[in-house]
Amino acid sequence: MSVYDYVLTESDFVHKDDLQYPFEERGLQFGDGIYEVIRVYNGNYYLIDEHVDRLYRSAEAVKLKMPFEKEEMYQQLDALLQKNQIQNDAKVYMQITRGSAPRDHVFPLNVKSNLYAYVQDLSRKMDFMAEGVSAITTPDIRWDWCYIKSLNLLPNVIAKQEASEQGCFEAILHKDGEVTECSSSNVYLVRDGKVFTYPAKENILHGCVRTRIKQFCEDESIPFVEESFRVEDIQYADELFLTSSTAEVMPIVQVDGNAVKDGKIGAITRKLQQKYEQDAAIKESQSMFTHVKASK
Repeated sequence: MSVYDYVLTESDFVHKDDLQYPFEERGLQFGDGIYEVIRVYNGNYYLIDEHVDRLYRSAEAVKLKMPFEKEEMYQQLDALLQKNQIQNDAKVYMQITRGSAPRDHVFPLNVKSNLYAYVQDLSRKMDFMAEGVSAITTPDIRWDWCYIKSLNLLPNVIAKQEASEQGCFEAILHKDGEVTECSSSNVYLVRDGKVFTYPAKENILHGCVRTRIKQFCEDESIPFVEESFRVEDIQYADELFLTSSTAEVMPIVQVDGNAVKDGKIGAITRKLQQKYEQDAAIKESQSMFTHVKASK
């Protein structure tokens, strides 16, 4: 994925090759910072209000002073797309840390936060969304405040790597058999026409796409049940899917080597994929459903 030339920082826009921070940077040394990944379709942000709100909630939770007020953040993010002349599908990665200071666990005084945000091309995962993906299950060993989108992602990285080594797309996390979420996405089980997912507590990330899935279900009179399910419940699922800003609505057709139901993508997952495309203003020519028809 290519990174575009102009990067937003706490003070100005700089060329990506000129971006530098001291080695005594708290994000590097402590993971003392937060981040967001915002989806862009055809040069337009999707769910930007939800992402910005979550970013500021995370900052408040870890007592991190943001370099911009919210309104200015919106302006800066718009300028980031404009300066890079973004008109295609992409993602924006944004990271804010507590700043650069001599290494000490205690917060430094009178130090400004560091911020950088950059744009990368990101095409939609058409084939995966059309055919479904496989996943593994693995224990959830993360800390209890996963609602904060912090830089402390080593357990997530290890889980995702384990999935990759087994030829799988994602790792479904569980605490003593109770499914929480995935390494980088929220997960949902469909049974008897109802969508089940872990409640929005502090120990999972409150996904921005998750909020839309809840709304889509309400629009379609599909019961959305914020109630946990267990690893052993997956064998009885009618459908299973995950959501994230980069994976959208992704069907899971196999878990730990076993097919979910008959291994085919269910009607509710397909309906939610369709609702997502409509909500994100995906053009018909760029629709996953158009892609599937064209490939047959």
